[in-house]
Amino acid sequence: MKVPEIHPILAATGTLLLVVVAFVSGIEATTLLKQGNEVVEAKAAAADAFPAPLALDQSRVRAKAAVIYDPADGRLLYAKNSGLQLPLASLTKLMTATAVLEKNSPATPVSITADDLKPEGDWGLKPGDTLSLSQLLKMGLIASSNDAMAAAAASLGNNSIQKINAEAKNLGLNNMRFLNPTGLDESTTTAGAYGSAYDVARLASIFYARHPEYFTLTTADGVSVQDGDRTLSASATAIPLADVPGLIGAKTGYTDLAGGNLVAVFDISIGHPLVAVVLGSTEEGRFDDIKTLINAMRTSTTTH
Repeated sequence: MKVPEIHPILAATGTLLLVVVAFVSGIEATTLLKQGNEVVEAKAAAADAFPAPLALDQSRVRAKAAVIYDPADGRLLYAKNSGLQLPLASLTKLMTATAVLEKNSPATPVSITADDLKPEGDWGLKPGDTLSLSQLLKMGLIASSNDAMAAAAASLGNNSIQKINAEAKNLGLNNMRFLNPTGLDESTTTAGAYGSAYDVARLASIFYARHPEYFTLTTADGVSVQDGDRTLSASATAIPLADVPGLIGAKTGYTDLAGGNLVAVFDISIGHPLVAVVLGSTEEGRFDDIKTLINAMRTSTTTH
């Protein structure tokens, strides 16, 4: 598909504020131009930029929305309903992790409460247990533990959901909205979080750039943390992507309302990571969709 070029925006007033968010080594370079309350995203989209946009028939991807995003210059290399707001399911946990690590040290001790154990899933946590924020995030990101991520969010104190939403706005992820820190459906008609494939790709880029040590752990087979005399263990949810060459990290999501969601950061060449996102696929189909995008991108790159 052809990605439209967005030319730089020049301001004649003194109210223009230029904010540049740049991640080293090709991770992300996104320029935000702000005038008053309006935020305009300006991205380089030269036709000869590397890698080139991907020409892939949208019917090849069963997901409702999908993107391949280049964090190096902010280009969308592939887009299918990229701005459509859809349920996020457990991709929400990337936003929760971003928010809590912005406010708290990974070593912060977190006491588990009965409220933390209300989300679905039995991960072995008990009221009164104390784990570090780092341990909880590992369980939440690798094994998608809802209990662990609920406890991690509670470390933000009162109004934790408002703080998570505020952090999303602060990052310019304006199409995201969070009702809980796990992404679990609130009801049969209301999801726990909403966002676009484009915003998910940008969020994953930011999280990987800021916290690569957590993102790369998601390629492990599982996670084990020590809780006193007990060892809590769980399998990773991204195992079906283990055979993908160049995989850097991934986060899965699935609920009745969301269907199958997945975001993956992968490297098609040395030092040039890309982000692939699918929203609204099926529980198994999300893995096939991501592999289709990654393989097509790799093939396209090697033939140019």
